[in-house]
Amino acid sequence: MPADPQTPLLQVQGVHKRFGDNVVLAGVDLVVTRGSVVTVLGRSGTGKSVFLKCLAGIVHPDQGTIRFDGRALDADEPRARAEFHRRCGFLFQSNALFDSLTALENVALPLEQTTDLSESDIRKRSLEALRQIELEQHADQYPGQLSGGMQKRLALARAIVTQPELVLFDEPTAGLDPLRRNAVFTMIAKYQRQFGFTAVIVTHDVTEALVASDRVALLEKGVMHFQGTPAEFTSSTDPVVTSFRDSAAALGATLASLRSGADIQSED
Repeated sequence: MPADPQTPLLQVQGVHKRFGDNVVLAGVDLVVTRGSVVTVLGRSGTGKSVFLKCLAGIVHPDQGTIRFDGRALDADEPRARAEFHRRCGFLFQSNALFDSLTALENVALPLEQTTDLSESDIRKRSLEALRQIELEQHADQYPGQLSGGMQKRLALARAIVTQPELVLFDEPTAGLDPLRRNAVFTMIAKYQRQFGFTAVIVTHDVTEALVASDRVALLEKGVMHFQGTPAEFTSSTDPVVTSFRDSAAALGATLASLRSGADIQSED
């Protein structure tokens, strides 16, 4: 049965998660339409990665509902969760590549674990995935022999080799310099258009996210404080949004004042 284009591919309603006395998510809502790129922004420590792990099933919410293609991903619905894993890819912040496996073997792993394809078909499909991200000539090399950018592309190849409908990106530019951050977001945008998957990205890189995304959300104090288009985010006068969005500009102004010898007033 073909998917209903009017049904959100992913719908999150009232998701809560706490660890002991630490409330991380306090009723998160999010709607992700098919074929879109949605970026969840937020300061470090606001729970962005915990939220993404709840989506992926790595962490189980204490309360709330996550629906994929209209089906709830509840603990008592193992078939729905298995179907979700089959149709979803995940790119970890650290890439999570296996150093003891070649590039080809890393990419082949999800096919070996989730499909009944023959060994020859797995090899053919894995080589095609490497070719599509321009790493075919490095198929027999190990991750440690590849540059950082090549490792990121390899991790993406592994995430999309199963031809997923949804790919989750956990801080894909963490620890990268500005040029490499631009390259990673460009890579995501390029392959999202090429393969047509839906993307959910968690990051704190505002500028790059606004350029690459169809919609953005701001996670603050356990809830999505803002959801809208990049243009709406850019023009918002909400104090929480402006504080996060304009923090880099504020830092620049502070540093300029320091260099000019002006007194900087500290906040109590």
